[in-house]
Amino acid sequence: MKKIWITGAEGHIGTALLDLLEGVEYQLLPTDIEEVDITKIDEVTQFVHVNRPDVVINCAGLTDVQECENNVDEAYRVNAIGVRNVALAANEVNAKVIQISTDDVFDKESRVPYNEFDNVHPRTIYGKSKEAGEKILTQLLNRFVIIRSSWIYGIGRDFVDEVLRNVGQGKTMEVPNNQYAAPTSAKELAKVIRYFIDNEEYGLYHVVCPGSCSRYEFARTILEYSGKAGELDLYPVVIEDSARPTYSVLDNMMLRLTGIEEPKDWKAALKEYLDETGGLE
Repeated sequence: MKKIWITGAEGHIGTALLDLLEGVEYQLLPTDIEEVDITKIDEVTQFVHVNRPDVVINCAGLTDVQECENNVDEAYRVNAIGVRNVALAANEVNAKVIQISTDDVFDKESRVPYNEFDNVHPRTIYGKSKEAGEKILTQLLNRFVIIRSSWIYGIGRDFVDEVLRNVGQGKTMEVPNNQYAAPTSAKELAKVIRYFIDNEEYGLYHVVCPGSCSRYEFARTILEYSGKAGELDLYPVVIEDSARPTYSVLDNMMLRLTGIEEPKDWKAALKEYLDETGGLE
């Protein structure tokens, strides 16, 4: 029975993984910062030595873009040094590491989806610190998978949740109409991660729900699929001079090249999520 250590287990991806893998032929070892702080090498090393996981899925990270800008040291401490600590400990027990990364490693120059062979050029501290984590992992390990994804939603606070919470509050909502990416269901992402648990695939992979949209279109689709169209006034706005990429659509090229099944189309995945969580009337 494989032992699977999931860091950041209370986040979107960790929650989706626990739902998907519970009752399957794995021994799950979920932790969050209260149990193991990945920025503390002693805590990471002790946990790994005691539990000896076969696979480590590192979902832990500092993902708040503004917080990363405000606290550069903390961003690198979590997103780079934390990855280093996990990698060093995993090396000692020959564990495979699956690292979650982001579309923010790219800039805003392209209008063609980025594949895994395109050069990265992050402009935010968040993106730079996540790129640093990717580099550290490749330097320290041979058995790793880096998964970049975008606009992940699931159980908990996120953009889908924000839109639906604003319904019926008498509020209006300004939503960028010039930011494009691929909204990705944590449930669909978890299915692909499970494939990597069970197979000897390694390297860098983009994993997003195929298709893309603007933030504004995403918000409109959330309202439509939840049966709440017209119950929240959305206003498209243009965000100027944002450090975040305005276009960060990812292409799942490596999934296609290696014959791994892609997630569902973003609209189909969103509709399923809203249906399952009671968003649809």
